[in-house]
Amino acid sequence: MSALPLNALTRAAAVALLATSLAACAPADEAEDAGTAEETTSTSEECTPETMETVTPGALTIATDSPAYEPWFVDDDPANGEGYESAVAYAIAEELGFDEDDVTWTVVPFNKVVQPGATGFDFDVNQVSITEKRRNAVDFSSGYYDVRQTVITNEGSAIADASSLEDLADAKLGAQVGTTSYDAITEQIQPSQDPGVYDTNDQAVQALKNGQIDGIVVDLPTAYFMTAVQLDDGVIVGQLPLASETPEQFGAVLPKGSAITDCVTQAVDALREDGTLDELNEEWLAQQGAPELS
Repeated sequence: MSALPLNALTRAAAVALLATSLAACAPADEAEDAGTAEETTSTSEECTPETMETVTPGALTIATDSPAYEPWFVDDDPANGEGYESAVAYAIAEELGFDEDDVTWTVVPFNKVVQPGATGFDFDVNQVSITEKRRNAVDFSSGYYDVRQTVITNEGSAIADASSLEDLADAKLGAQVGTTSYDAITEQIQPSQDPGVYDTNDQAVQALKNGQIDGIVVDLPTAYFMTAVQLDDGVIVGQLPLASETPEQFGAVLPKGSAITDCVTQAVDALREDGTLDELNEEWLAQQGAPELS
């Protein structure tokens, strides 16, 4: 699984010589490919604890919100390596050559981490969806999780039996501020009532318990956790249809212009390619399918 570069200078020199020879006798498109390969190797050689520009030299500072929710984290303790995002974060760290003891966690609220000027961490994992609007303020790695937005409610509520977006037209729905779950309410469901907006998902759950809203929109794994653990009679109404052919994805957030964005992306790509992300998904997030709303 390791993406650490080769340190043997003789082998590196041989690779460079071979690439140069092939480029010299290859057609133009193949020569361009050889150049791309050399650039990738060069980037990889910069992705070590000794060479990466991290907040603390030789260490990795990872951020998330507090509380840290299941199933993304376990026991509100990101440092225990349990839960999907905690496990992914440590897998990224390992891919970059860091030991567990080299990793420090820090708290950054969700609505702060996607704002311009966010600093004090190397990357953040907190169910942050990759969007072009957010790219104006922060950097993202490649995606480590494909997202489906989901509506939940209480058993017997006015929307419990909804089977389509039209059935939600008059619902009062809630979501955490600044999330794509909120965007899904306003842009995809478009109910007649203004959505409830909350600083945390816990506040949204309490609003549902108090009868202030009819339902909550969250990602599917969070929907399973809320209905199984946080709500006594919670039910999943259904998953929203995909808004586009390109799935929504969670990515690691980095400060804008971070020197290690490419390194973290390479690590995530390696974890996807070697099956690690699938294994962690199966371990921490795998659930039976929820119905889809039409």
